[in-house]
Amino acid sequence: MEWIKIATQSELVRVRTDEIAYVQADGNYSDLYLFSGKSHKMTFKLHFFNETFQQLHKNMFVRVGRSLIVNKKYIYIINLVEQKLVLSGKDLRGEFTLKASKDALAELKATMEREKGGTEDEN
Repeated sequence: MEWIKIATQSELVRVRTDEIAYVQADGNYSDLYLFSGKSHKMTFKLHFFNETFQQLHKNMFVRVGRSLIVNKKYIYIINLVEQKLVLSGKDLRGEFTLKASKDALAELKATMEREKGGTEDEN
């Protein structure tokens, strides 16, 4: 289990990476969504999170298009026709259904198909 710490001038947010469902761009801000249902608006662009996740020992996050980073450990469905991405898992309280461009989803699908094995925790 890894933690990330996100510090601004006025606050510190500390969260376990396996609790993060996805991060979505919102202009100059980003919304951090947790599997608990909580969300937090951050004063960083999506690029900041992409760099932060790249520094993790075990990076389970993947960028999907220009406005979304998802925890690929929980990718359940990639539907190109409906332009839909569903995140789910046995330890989640529900699921998240997200929209993304067909091109971004096709790239994600191809990446996931190329990966060896699943993306389960290799503790």
